[in-house]
Amino acid sequence: MHILQNLVQMTGQRDHLRLELSVLSTFMQLPGVTNVRALELVEMDSGHWVRARTWLQDGQLVSPTQDVVSDTKRLPLRDMLHLHTCITQQKQHMQHSARADQHVIWLPVWMHEKARVCLEVTQSEPFTPHSLDVITGIFSVYQNYQSLLDYSERDALTGLLNRKTFDEHLLRFATAAQADQSDEMPWLAVIDIDHFKLVNDRFGHLFGDEVLILVANLLRSAFSAQHRIFRFGGEEFVVLMPAAHKAKAHASLEAFRAMVASHNFPQIGRVTVSVGFAGAKLCSPVEILGQADQALYYAKENGRNQVCHFEQLQDQGLLHNAQVSHDDVELF
Repeated sequence: MHILQNLVQMTGQRDHLRLELSVLSTFMQLPGVTNVRALELVEMDSGHWVRARTWLQDGQLVSPTQDVVSDTKRLPLRDMLHLHTCITQQKQHMQHSARADQHVIWLPVWMHEKARVCLEVTQSEPFTPHSLDVITGIFSVYQNYQSLLDYSERDALTGLLNRKTFDEHLLRFATAAQADQSDEMPWLAVIDIDHFKLVNDRFGHLFGDEVLILVANLLRSAFSAQHRIFRFGGEEFVVLMPAAHKAKAHASLEAFRAMVASHNFPQIGRVTVSVGFAGAKLCSPVEILGQADQALYYAKENGRNQVCHFEQLQDQGLLHNAQVSHDDVELF
């Protein structure tokens, strides 16, 4: 009965993190389960890494305060031999018994042939056919609901995160930035396709949609899994970038701008983008977005096809005519 109640609670969640906490809590209700974790799997620095994103500590499920890039406890995926085999062979689950009283099962969450998260359940007794059926059944409900949530959070045309998910991501992003005491900082970039209305007027909306899809694909190619990429509306995109020095953030955005400028768009030819970005330190979420937008506005008013940094423009006294177009963002 407790399991059914947990399943009802799990399918009532509207957020990936809360859904993850709910399924781990459900696993903890099963007889013999001694530990549960959600492991984050990332590609970074030409390698595959794993770190605990949610784990059991003193009877409570907890999460790290830092992102995966700055988490010193992350491990190369190859160091977890059985999990590495599970992922590289794209298995639905894998078991391993490290000791007589420690039996582990890994359950990767596969989406688009990639696993970004893997659930880990440890119990004191070997897995029986019945216990496996229960665990995999609960996991299937979780994975199906995870897919539904993911679908509802995606832009139908480009497959990027959509506008309605942005506020919550931005709030978490700004909160993490406030907690980060390193010299690096997270960044927010606003990207706008130059003269996009002319593309629609001259070639039609079907070709305009094709440009949006191709730019979205270039965004995925240019940025890693640690970046959060949104189609903000129309021809505008937003990227939440993990902690880095300003020079690295600028170089990443400049590389993307150059990638778009050199890309051959079928029937259309050359398309460019303008980019404005701002650092997340000591700012409210609305201020971060407003600053990046001011830098974007300056880029578009002064030649387009360029990357502009808010603080640099501010230090040079160039923002007296800047405008903010996102002051309707709702975060609370």
